[in-house]
Amino acid sequence: MRRLPPRVIIVSILLMIALGLLILNLSGFLQPVQNLAARPIIAVQTWFALRFSALRDVLASPRDMATLRGDVNRLEAENALLQQEIIALREQAAEADVLAALLNYARAQPQSRYLATNVIGRDVSPFIRSILIGGGSDAGISKGMPVVTSRGLVGRVVEVFATYSRVQLITDPENAVNVKFQESRTEGVLTAQLNGELVVDLIDLNAELSQGELVLTSGLGGKYPADIPVGRILSIHHRDYDLFQQATIQSSVEFDQLDIVLVITNFRPLIFEQPNQ
Repeated sequence: MRRLPPRVIIVSILLMIALGLLILNLSGFLQPVQNLAARPIIAVQTWFALRFSALRDVLASPRDMATLRGDVNRLEAENALLQQEIIALREQAAEADVLAALLNYARAQPQSRYLATNVIGRDVSPFIRSILIGGGSDAGISKGMPVVTSRGLVGRVVEVFATYSRVQLITDPENAVNVKFQESRTEGVLTAQLNGELVVDLIDLNAELSQGELVLTSGLGGKYPADIPVGRILSIHHRDYDLFQQATIQSSVEFDQLDIVLVITNFRPLIFEQPNQ
């Protein structure tokens, strides 16, 4: 009998072993052995995977940081733009409210003609209280025209230029307004103190005034039309030995918040005094 070569024998043995292992694996007998052998392999693979991921993150982080900075800058720019739009919308809404109030006031006073104009400047002097408005002779404004808001009297135009005018406020000590009290119908003269306080003087001692009573322009003297609201009584000073009584007034106008005013363009003062310079 011919003897098989050793190589054939080895190959045959290996095939038989592989066939046996395949049969055992399909039968499930090698599962515990596979699990035991896979544990160190999986551990090694996990270690290498974590180190590779960390290395990749380190290499990619500068690019990611640059991308994040770009995103942050873009978002900040968009946020600033949105904030500007919100401010603009709020200003438009506030201006619309003011214009609506002024329109309602003008409709309630149909005998007068009005020109709405923006307040473009304020006098910083503590002794001369005035504002600049964005309308002048080109818009038909002239000296002596009264200036009001929907809440009441502001003052009168004292200087006119082509495109703007200066308005002397009733809080200016050089200004004087003839007024009357709505309920008692008593008259007086309103002037401002150096501290800005409004006082009505020359009030009849026999007049019965009440706190909170409305004060209106009387129309006397020809400087202002009658019945423009000026303010309300804060306090009354009445002493028996005085020739007249006085009343301190709270103006109905918030002068530090003036944005838009109305100029009464069809009123011409009878006498206009040149203000002290």
